[in-house]
Amino acid sequence: MATKTITVREEAYERLQAMKRDDESFSDPLLRLTNAEEDVMAGFGALAGEGFADAVGEAREQLDEDFEDRTDEPLGQ
Repeated sequence: MATKTITVREEAYERLQAMKRDDESFSDPLLRLTNAEEDVMAGFGALAGEGFADAVGEAREQLDEDFEDRTDEPLGQ
C-alpha cells in the first residue's frame, strides 16, 4: 500500500484527530469523510434504542412542569 504525505493546518489536524478512533490511522476518518458512495441516510436513527427519546420526553415534561409552576406564581414573587 502506497502512502502520501500531506500538509494540513493545525485546526484541520486537531479536528481529524478528534474524529479518529483509537484503533485507526488518520486515513480511516479521511476515507469516511470523503466516501461519495456512502448512504447519506445511514446515520439517521443512530440514537434509536439508546434511550434518547425517553430522555428527551423526561426533559420536556420537567420543562413543562417548571413553566407551569412559574406561570402559577404571581408576578414579582
